[in-house]
Amino acid sequence: MPINNKGFTLIELLVAIGIIGMLALLVSPNIMNSLETRSLENEAREILMTMEQAKFRAVKSKLNHRIRFDNSTGDWRFVVEREDTPGTWNEIPGVIGKTMSAKFNITVNLPTLDVVVFSPLGFVTNYDKDNNNITIQSDKLKGYNQPDQRVVRVLAGGSIQYIKSESGT
Repeated sequence: MPINNKGFTLIELLVAIGIIGMLALLVSPNIMNSLETRSLENEAREILMTMEQAKFRAVKSKLNHRIRFDNSTGDWRFVVEREDTPGTWNEIPGVIGKTMSAKFNITVNLPTLDVVVFSPLGFVTNYDKDNNNITIQSDKLKGYNQPDQRVVRVLAGGSIQYIKSESGT
């Protein structure tokens, strides 16, 4: 009577595990690169959306609104504020300030006290052509020779640009 073995040998299992391991090693850098890219994109888009929100709030309420960036605690944080009376700025109730991730290199290059002020017409009242952007840079993506910078730039007319680039370009 013949013996009918239904199963895998140890060698077959080791070969299958080896193939799976090699595939995991090949795919792992791509997954890590994608996660870092997505995180960098999310950080920059959060700033972009907050700027657009402040601009629209200024137009809708017919009051100056600003985004104030603060690094006094060591981490960059930004909040949307409204000018209720001339020279008196208050955070908008219900709008929570946001903290930027410390894993990125952040450069805030904005005029006067790191703020962008939107008028009731949607224009930037404190525009400075040399100080008008926030740059977020990832060292990890730079090491992979990938576009490692995201720049959010605000223009005098209230337009907000989003730029993807490599550092040094």
